[in-house]
Amino acid sequence: MPHRSPTPPTRTSRSRVRPARGRVARSAVLVALAAGLVAAAAPPPVPLGIGDRLFPYLGNPGYDVLTYDISLTYPGRNDRPLAGVTRIQAVTTEELEHLNLDFTHGTVSSVTVDGRRADFASVDEDLVVTPAEPLRHGQVVDIAVTHTSDPRGPADSGGWVRTSDGLAMANQADAAHRVFPCNDHPSDKAFFTFRITAPDDLTVVANGLAQVREQHGDRTTWTYRTAHPMATELAQVSIGDSTVLRREGPHGLPVRDVVRTVDQEVLEPWLSDTPGHLEWMERKVGRYPFEDYGLVVADAETGFELETQTLSLFERRLFTDPGFPAWYVESVMVHELSHQWFGDSVSPHVWSDLWLNEGHATWYEALYAQENGGPTLEARMKASYAKSDQWRADDGPPAEPKPPEPGKKISIFRPVVYNGAALALYALRTEIGADAFDRLERRWVAEHRDGNASTADFVALASEVAGRDLGDFLDAWLYGTKTPPMPGHPDWRSEAPLRAGTRTPERTPAPAPEQAPADRAEERAAAGGAERAARSVSPEAGGGAGARVGADPGKRALAGAVRPEHPGKPG
Repeated sequence: MPHRSPTPPTRTSRSRVRPARGRVARSAVLVALAAGLVAAAAPPPVPLGIGDRLFPYLGNPGYDVLTYDISLTYPGRNDRPLAGVTRIQAVTTEELEHLNLDFTHGTVSSVTVDGRRADFASVDEDLVVTPAEPLRHGQVVDIAVTHTSDPRGPADSGGWVRTSDGLAMANQADAAHRVFPCNDHPSDKAFFTFRITAPDDLTVVANGLAQVREQHGDRTTWTYRTAHPMATELAQVSIGDSTVLRREGPHGLPVRDVVRTVDQEVLEPWLSDTPGHLEWMERKVGRYPFEDYGLVVADAETGFELETQTLSLFERRLFTDPGFPAWYVESVMVHELSHQWFGDSVSPHVWSDLWLNEGHATWYEALYAQENGGPTLEARMKASYAKSDQWRADDGPPAEPKPPEPGKKISIFRPVVYNGAALALYALRTEIGADAFDRLERRWVAEHRDGNASTADFVALASEVAGRDLGDFLDAWLYGTKTPPMPGHPDWRSEAPLRAGTRTPERTPAPAPEQAPADRAEERAAAGGAERAARSVSPEAGGGAGARVGADPGKRALAGAVRPEHPGKPG
């Protein structure tokens, strides 16, 4: 989008330079050319961004959010706007005459700053707030925005997901500001409180722990509060004719699942596996990092699953289509669970660090599949290696995906940041040994818990754990335009890529294809042969280039020709 791209950070030969946490100050000036003087007139409102190379229009300079308090009133129908008040407490990191928030797809009726009315204007997808007095550097400010939140509009743009019985959220990567005003970039994590009012016959669940529930005639206000900071893209609110199924995970961890009341019986065989998945992940990387966990199973055609913090969003059809083998369904559940460590607790510093989220989630998904009847890790990695040069030609290397064309949005959920990134982790484990790799994984999630971390941070920690400089090795795997030789597998070959952007399916798609409900066609493609999950093809058939679906077009799964031989789980 225009007006939103400051100079992006540059990369050294081994790592990315981290943009300043305080963000770059901006000011608008009017140059009086005739007089050669700088005019002192107040600048007009303009949209801003923090310079993320993939989403330059996201985020805003000059402040860090401490807390969000989001109040929404659901009218009982999901085709009407919700009334809302979003209260934001933030600390300024520079002097500000204007304060920008990301917000679109809602109508703002008033804004206050520290209790005083403020002027505001909507420009592109920014809400530009002008306080009664300029804000000082280091000032803690309270901003209240009265607005609507509209669930209507293109279903493929993200934000609200309209389900058969209500609403859920899918904000990744750039859609939280379609729901509530915010600083919509994962580098600015904050604590959240949700106060959702809905008719008495509906159930509301949100991230975090349940607080007080208040009755108001025929309506109820449900309050939830997070115990850990959260990125805006991970917010989740489910409203519907739902039942909350409760069970206990390791160490007494509360596990809650949100399902349509009529779906309890059919979904229970799958949901009862979650405590075992939690135990499996804890054996791999250490204790679960949050206050509770569970799944929201939405009756909606989303085409993806999503790791919203403590409450992952799943499409119902993943569990009810008998064509999906049990190992596949459970490995997808583990994929989203592993994101609670990789992506949610340890969030990317910039969106180019997405490979740290998706590569690790794909890695643990593959390990779980191998241990539970799916393809071997080595077979999967070898298949990925064969396609890696094409992925890099199409979309860039794992840690440096190609940016959008000027004025356009992009999919960042591409094969190279899923299987391509998992392939880099496989190379790293082969290079430093399994024991060192396991120590690295545990230290990574422990040392960066509740924070943000970059590719440079990962390279530094890997080098420390290995006891030698891995900069050149990881630079080639993460930033190289060609796939390096795989340690221990000199016979592996990557197919010569066709021209960039050309994706050729491995086999002819079946007639009348349907969309599969997983969020990664590329992982399923790497499984290969008859073990491939139902209705999936190789990512070359359209992985990152499809029309927008849900939060991002790259989360679309395409149709394919081979159904698995493994029967699905009963129910």
